[in-house]
Amino acid sequence: MLRDDRREFQRLKLSKPILATMGTANALILDIGIAGAFLEHFGTVEAGEHFPLTFRWQGEDVTFQCEAVRSVVVRLPAGDGKSIASHTGVRFIEGSPEGRSRLQDLITTFVGRILVAQKANAAGENAESAGATILARLGEARRMRSRGFISYHYDGKGWLRVPGNTPVQPPDGFTVGDFEEPAELENLCRTYEEADDEGRNLIRLVAELSVVQER
Repeated sequence: MLRDDRREFQRLKLSKPILATMGTANALILDIGIAGAFLEHFGTVEAGEHFPLTFRWQGEDVTFQCEAVRSVVVRLPAGDGKSIASHTGVRFIEGSPEGRSRLQDLITTFVGRILVAQKANAAGENAESAGATILARLGEARRMRSRGFISYHYDGKGWLRVPGNTPVQPPDGFTVGDFEEPAELENLCRTYEEADDEGRNLIRLVAELSVVQER
């Protein structure tokens, strides 16, 4: 069972929807995060309904058991009465370790591309982002050792590093496991400093994904 902190997790807004199936029906994933997704689909669902959500990443199926949290009709049926469309927010309630690993890879890949593009635009060139590279490796050591968490707080001039026992992401920085390499986290701090508000939110999203624990 996936952890439920009873708090709102951030989601990655996709520039191109991901084709998926919810049960036996087709759907489009518009946003996705560590705890759930936002879907567009034909028909309606009721809050509390459970169904599997499946999509493909890097040639492999990823499946999560989901619970519909809220759903609204966004397009009424046409003359045939069959084309009603809805937007539905779902919560992931169960998924395999392999599925969670592929979800992390999907999110870090998309976030890394966005951060590289932001840095390139700011520099006026095809820049590389060291911070985007470390994003892809966040959480790798969690399977072997975990000694708590470190929150990094940025005040616009410098960083405050605060040990703790919670994975909650601060609004002025990010939280990672305290097993991450200090040199790599310095690069991530530099990337955070250079990022705009959207980029900083995306860094928190990936950091959140790297430290969230399963029950």
